[in-house]
Amino acid sequence: MTTQSEQTLEQNLITQLTDMGYERVAVDNEQGMLANLRAQLEKHNEITFSDSEFERVLNHLNKGGVFERAKTLRDKFALLRGDGTHKNIEFINMREWCQNIFQVTSQVSQEGSYKTRYDVTILINGLPLVQI
Repeated sequence: MTTQSEQTLEQNLITQLTDMGYERVAVDNEQGMLANLRAQLEKHNEITFSDSEFERVLNHLNKGGVFERAKTLRDKFALLRGDGTHKNIEFINMREWCQNIFQVTSQVSQEGSYKTRYDVTILINGLPLVQI
């Protein structure tokens, strides 16, 4: 049985995903992830966020534990806009999954209690949902 390097395995996975229609994006840190998340949520919801509106979206996404956050991703968020109107923000289209934006990136670094680097990250509408 032959073996392949981790880099080859990573590249083969990315190639398979891009062949399936995933967009390859160059995002390698938290700042880039947040910028991409904002751009993809704006595109998915046909809206342009002000900085304070996007901050409210992030605060909403960061509430609760694992189960609450999973529910948050399935539900819509009633965003109070700067002009006093409301806009329902959809994070993931659960009914028509093909309406979501699928992306893949590699070598994303994250610092918290530990410094971590993920080989491959799969994003849906800019949300990093699978990290390998």
